[in-house]
Amino acid sequence: MPKEKCKCEGEECLCPVQGIIDVVGKKWAICIVNHLGRTKSLRYNEIKNQIGVISPKTLSDTLKVLEKERLIKREVYPETPPRVEYSLTKEGNELKTALLPLLQWLQKH
Repeated sequence: MPKEKCKCEGEECLCPVQGIIDVVGKKWAICIVNHLGRTKSLRYNEIKNQIGVISPKTLSDTLKVLEKERLIKREVYPETPPRVEYSLTKEGNELKTALLPLLQWLQKH
């Protein structure tokens, strides 16, 4: 995420949010992070089945964005057929922890 100079001061400044909001604001991104945070790793179809209504293209695109931002790790195993698993990185786990209060609030309301 490119970091730009913040032009505001104080604790109420939301400038740091701008970089991450483009990533987690994507449809299904928070859901994917949440599902991956519940387990050690998941395969593509496991993620798709757990979410249910996500299209294959949207899931694929969102996984690529999350991987590019280093929130998830994609591991390819040298097998036939190839096995690919996704898991949260350290930063992804930190994001999941930060999102927990939001998810709890959403369940309440």
